[in-house]
This record gives sequence, structure tokens and C-alpha cells, in this order.
Amino acid sequence: MINIVYAGPEDALTIHTLAHAIWYPTYQDVLAKDQIDFMLAKMYSEEAIQNAMADHSLFYIIQESNSPIGFIAVKEKQEVLRIDKLYLLPNTQGKGLGSQLLEFAGQLALDKEINILELNVNRYNKAYHFYLKQGFEVVETVDIPYYQYFLNDYVMQKRLIP
Repeated sequence: MINIVYAGPEDALTIHTLAHAIWYPTYQDVLAKDQIDFMLAKMYSEEAIQNAMADHSLFYIIQESNSPIGFIAVKEKQEVLRIDKLYLLPNTQGKGLGSQLLEFAGQLALDKEINILELNVNRYNKAYHFYLKQGFEVVETVDIPYYQYFLNDYVMQKRLIP
């Protein structure tokens, strides 16, 4: 049974653990190991996750039979709901769970009377093709300076129909 549950500050360790299990296999062919290590330390320490929550990012954990298998984080930004993070354990990908998380985010947006979902995806991440299939379109190509690195992303949006 699949559940999507709200994650509070007390769940930061679970999200931290999931991120470490997901990022290496997801980005090993896209980013250098030192960049993965750096970004995990910057964005997925327990403190960084709790700080993001305090800054109005809403985190949710997706569970299968009450075991955490992934997470999503969203944040309102003007007239869009930004999906800042959406990750699933590698062995759970391809089972429709990512689509469920996007539908969940879409409903959150509509509940807030927001009609656009937005996210960034690394241009070399295979998830790019998944987002295209889910109805997202590239609205911008960006190279974002991130400390000593650059994030080579597409900004993608999907218009929701209430």
C-alpha cells in the first residue's frame, strides 16, 4: 500500500538517509562524485532539511507498506508551486510512483488555487524524459552557479487544469 505523508522536522533523518541512497545511483553518470558529496552535505544534512522546512518548504514522504521509499518537497513561489525535490529509491522507479507524487503536487497546487507546477531538472538526468511524458515543458535553459559548481538545468512547467 502506497501512502504520501507530511514530513516534519522530526523526519529530517529519514529524508537525509533517502537522499544518500538515491543521489549516488541517480547522478553517478551525470555529476562528479565530489559534486554529489558536496551537494548532499549542503542540501541534505538534517540541519539543511530542517532549515528548508522552516523556510516554508513542505516535505512529504512516500511510503510503501509504511517503509519510506522517496520524498517530494514543494514551495509556493508567486503564481507557481515549485517542486524543489522529487526522488525515489532506484528499485522503486518505473512503477508509477513518480506520477503519483506529481499528481499529489498538482492537487496541492490546485488546493492553493495555483495552476502551474514548476521544477528544475539536470539536463543530463534521465528524469527529464519522464517529466516530458508527464506534460511538463521546458521554459528555460539555465546554468546556475552553485558554490564552485554549475547546475546545468532545464526549468520545466506544467499548466494544471482545475
